[in-house]
Amino acid sequence: MTEEFLHHIWKFKLFDQQDLRTTTGEVVEILKAGVHNFDAGPDFFNAQLKVGETLWAGNAEIHINASDWKKHFHQQDKAYNNIVLHIVYNADEPIYRASGEAIPTIEIKERIDKKLYQNYLNFKSNSDWIPCEKQLTEVPSLIINSTLDKLLLERLERKAQSILDSLKLNNNNWEETFYQHLARNFGFKTNAMPFELLAKSLPLLILAKHKSSLLQIEAMLFGQAGMLNEHLEDKYPQSLQNEYVFLKQKFQLNPIDTHLWKFLRLRPVNFPSVRIAQFANLIFNSTHLFSKIIETESLDALKLLMNVDVSEYWQTHYVFDKASKNKSKHLGEDSLNNIIINTIVPFLFVYGKQKDDQKYVDRALAFLEQTEGEDNSIINKWESLKLPVKNAYSTQALLQLKNEYCNVKKCLSCNIGTYLIKNS
Repeated sequence: MTEEFLHHIWKFKLFDQQDLRTTTGEVVEILKAGVHNFDAGPDFFNAQLKVGETLWAGNAEIHINASDWKKHFHQQDKAYNNIVLHIVYNADEPIYRASGEAIPTIEIKERIDKKLYQNYLNFKSNSDWIPCEKQLTEVPSLIINSTLDKLLLERLERKAQSILDSLKLNNNNWEETFYQHLARNFGFKTNAMPFELLAKSLPLLILAKHKSSLLQIEAMLFGQAGMLNEHLEDKYPQSLQNEYVFLKQKFQLNPIDTHLWKFLRLRPVNFPSVRIAQFANLIFNSTHLFSKIIETESLDALKLLMNVDVSEYWQTHYVFDKASKNKSKHLGEDSLNNIIINTIVPFLFVYGKQKDDQKYVDRALAFLEQTEGEDNSIINKWESLKLPVKNAYSTQALLQLKNEYCNVKKCLSCNIGTYLIKNS
């Protein structure tokens, strides 16, 4: 038996409550199981019950054995003084408050459906890609869709926390915070960290002072990236070096380490040098970018705003001093979608929450519904299991489901899992 399972049983009252009595024989009627507490302290807050003729309101605690109360030193913790009911699988001994008063206790060992517990154990021991893989088709679409809605919001809330932490560090400056997170996204998975360090080493306010010169913006970005340290042959990178020497001195800039950037196994169009050139062009063409984004109501207009090219030099280069065939280097559709999913949508969501304006939250969700979802091994597997992979709204929810629930077998925290455990 596990406490996790007992919490689930209590929370949803999935045990026989007929003639329910305390270990001392008093009749118990459960009015409210309480609010499940996932932090330190009692397991359920604000439970309501009737013990004998007395109505109780307070907290409830759950253990496998009643004696676990003492093993966990609850008798020494004032947070447990207002426990009104002790729910145990095995009442191996009576438990008392610090005052010496006995705590009402119920034993539920013989009140649990053994099949329910066996289904739970089967999921916990299952080695398939997801524990419920073979039963997934038995789940009603209503439950699947409602679960995905919940998980999508949960994923956005998790991303929101990172944004809120950055906002605090940036004195609630939305433009600076967006600039830093957008830079990280421009690095995508491989170069996310150095791109973020680059943005933090070069405040947006400094770039804004040179908004009229793409040359100077590129000079500062490539210089701060550590990519102008070596001897360069081409005239354009030499001009970037000359500009950077002056600007570095002017703003007392310190570049990041060049070795942080990764080129290996990347397609040339994804080289960090190309991404920096694209990022520089976006900064050059978009004053107050975040303000423009929150004013943009359509996905097409948003993509038009974000889909920048590179300067003339980078049309024929992927790295400095090595010419290549002339090729436009617009952000591809997949890259644009990635930025929308991972930066723009979370920022709209947080902005709407912070400003208490639902239209931004709704717009964030609408953009996800209109954006093509990710194409990766996890999503491909979900698709093979016949789950809805219609757009970024569903793929984001499915990534949350796999990574935060299925991988760690939190089946009792998943509506799909609890449905199957109860109905299999």
